[in-house]
Amino acid sequence: MDKLGLIAGNGRFPFLLLDAARAHNLTVVVAAIKEETDPEITLRASADPNIHLHWLSLGELSRLIEIFHHEGVTRATMAGQVKHKQIFSSIRPDWRLAKLLLNLRTRNTDMLLGAIAKVLADEGIQLISSTQYLEPLLAQPGILTQRAPNQQEQQDIDYGRTVARGIAAFDLGQTVVIAAQACVAVEAMEGTDATIERAGTLFRSLDQPDPLSPPTLQRHLTVVKVAKPNQDMRFDVPVIGLATIQTMQAAGATCLAIEAGKTLLFDPAAILTAANIANIAIVSA
Repeated sequence: MDKLGLIAGNGRFPFLLLDAARAHNLTVVVAAIKEETDPEITLRASADPNIHLHWLSLGELSRLIEIFHHEGVTRATMAGQVKHKQIFSSIRPDWRLAKLLLNLRTRNTDMLLGAIAKVLADEGIQLISSTQYLEPLLAQPGILTQRAPNQQEQQDIDYGRTVARGIAAFDLGQTVVIAAQACVAVEAMEGTDATIERAGTLFRSLDQPDPLSPPTLQRHLTVVKVAKPNQDMRFDVPVIGLATIQTMQAAGATCLAIEAGKTLLFDPAAILTAANIANIAIVSA
């Protein structure tokens, strides 16, 4: 049986990859990151003999390579976010990762993960696209919900895509939150959902009790998420989950624009059902 290495980050992405691997009759060697991976993966591994689970710390790049060599892994994929802020945490890198970090020109996501991919390739381990087994979950072009964006939301989408592609080109983030063609929040290290929460908090702080003195900006928010200009589908692929819709609803966001063919929808049926119930428009282009 063919083997696939899985570097598992946080969230549901690693579990979706395991489901897809089972459908392709693959044995999966999971390198679970202690600081990130959901402990539920232990239960999944104990119930499936085709999942070989190994736990390691985020800083143990040499151990990752040793695990894959020992298991005979020559192809691997990354699934699940590893928070960028972990680079600046108290985690101590091993000698191999420390050397890699010292040689980086900048410590953005593309530079770091690209360097790790090169180290793995030098060790005979090819890092493949995280979407290779999940193509049915990639967003298709069109209006995905019952409601299409209204005129104001469409104007916000058009403006937001310009801003989002600008920040994505600098690998700062992939999401912006727009209202009345003004940028309310820009994603950095905190992630999409936290960016939406921050935008909602900002707008709530603008509430004015005097009905004769309404807020300058309209109260609805539009969330725009894009891929990077030269998106490397091996890592940091844009993802949307049910939690994103729930966060939008709590923040007062009414519209979501994503990029077709480059955005993964985790549990599309649940996402679209929740969006329709909340009257949130989702458009993919």
